[in-house]
Amino acid sequence: MKTARTLILSSAAGLLALGGAQAADLPVKAKAVEYVRVCSLYGAGFYYIPGTDTCIKIGGYLRVDTTFNGGAHGAPAWSGDLGQQNRFRDYFVSRSRMALTVDTRTATEYGVVRTFGQGDFQFNNFGTSNATALSAFPGGAANSLSIPGGGYVAVEYLFIQFAGFTFGKSSSAYSTPWNGFPGNINSNLLGGNNTDTGVNNIQYTAEFGNGVSGSIGLDDPTVWNRTAVYNLSIPGAIGANGTGSSAYAGTHAPDIVGRIRVDQAWGLFQVSAMAHEVSGSYNTLGASAVPNNLSEISGHPETKWGGAVMAALQIKNLPTGPGDDIKFDVSYAKGATKQVIATSGTSPNFAMFGDSGFGYQSVGFGATTDGVYMPGAGGTGGIVLTTAWGLRGAFNHNWNPNWSTSLFGSYSAVRYDGSADDNLLGAGTTTAKGAYCAAFALSHPGQAAGTYSCNPDFNVSQLGVVTRWTPVKNLTFSGEVQWFHLDQKMSGSSVFTATAPKPNAVYEFKDQDTVLLQLRVQRNF
Repeated sequence: MKTARTLILSSAAGLLALGGAQAADLPVKAKAVEYVRVCSLYGAGFYYIPGTDTCIKIGGYLRVDTTFNGGAHGAPAWSGDLGQQNRFRDYFVSRSRMALTVDTRTATEYGVVRTFGQGDFQFNNFGTSNATALSAFPGGAANSLSIPGGGYVAVEYLFIQFAGFTFGKSSSAYSTPWNGFPGNINSNLLGGNNTDTGVNNIQYTAEFGNGVSGSIGLDDPTVWNRTAVYNLSIPGAIGANGTGSSAYAGTHAPDIVGRIRVDQAWGLFQVSAMAHEVSGSYNTLGASAVPNNLSEISGHPETKWGGAVMAALQIKNLPTGPGDDIKFDVSYAKGATKQVIATSGTSPNFAMFGDSGFGYQSVGFGATTDGVYMPGAGGTGGIVLTTAWGLRGAFNHNWNPNWSTSLFGSYSAVRYDGSADDNLLGAGTTTAKGAYCAAFALSHPGQAAGTYSCNPDFNVSQLGVVTRWTPVKNLTFSGEVQWFHLDQKMSGSSVFTATAPKPNAVYEFKDQDTVLLQLRVQRNF
């Protein structure tokens, strides 16, 4: 018993000694927590990332749009089911979007290193109930935008800035600060350049002092800066709606862009220029410009360089009210039509139907291209570049801190080389107009009989007004009305089979008009 008691006491003493040793190893007090600190170097909303000297700002907006008699985000009824005004068209379409932005900045001996990204979480339908008009998106999931719980994430800006350079997906050095939004809320005001959702590029900006800066850049044209090149010799080169399939070759060179800008208290003045490569794939192609086994050995048209120039002006401090301004830009393009017929997406072609005094309906067409070619004897001898020019602008007025109105408009023109009806007047198909009209006549009978006169030139006009109400800071309700006019240059009528569900009937070639209403509520954060 005495031995057992001695063993227990000895063990207890050892445990107490061990516990004391471990307690002696503990710190006297816990390490202080590092709290997030405000970063005041780059404006409101920035914080230091804990443990670093990098500042970060998370922001964005939540926006809900509804458009009546138009596409999502204010596209006029200028094509598709909306342009046809048929039973498949939606009378309205809505889109809900949350844009999330992440902005980081770090001060270095070379200046500020900045990264910026924006992702748009959004849901909307296709704006059509016609099953033949639905596209597969994304990854082959047909109509994934419209399914319950569907939607997608769109990427706008993703770029790094360092020592005057910008690398990544950003607004082009060619663009104005307002891009395609001098005062409107819709993404479809034509008449000039728009890269508001970013284009892959490399650019450098130099500050010369007194508000004068210069920028040069290389833009990837593949997704953003191309419209179409038509090979007018292929079967069905021009379809029922006056458009064809693009025969652009692969991308061989970036667009070369530059600008000079003057920023002053009175406003801004900018001059921009762009060089753009226009190239065709092959002389021999199948229907819809699909290559075949003869394509490679058929040769190809010679590559041509086109381009665009733009001048822009902003005037601030107008006597009409605090914060009022005028924004205006004018553009000219040769072989770079996207710099005039520009939206936040692809450039539209126009196919609009309306009433007729003698035919089944009237129709107006407008094909948007960078150039056309017709190979072979009597053809164009290569790519003939399309000419375009446009102007747009807005007057922006603040009634008071809660109410504002913008009056905006645009005018654009697209021209094809040659005279109207060249192929009827002896010029054959050597001009762009002659080649286009020869292809157009194959799908629209009656030209030779004199029932219509062919001319692919067209003009488009837009006029609109938007009023905004901001009851509290960063919450805005907007209503915008926009009128769109297609001034097409065809005349007369033709019997042809329009795109289904239109019948084979007499259609009168005539100018077209449409009006839309867009409503928006947006909360910035």
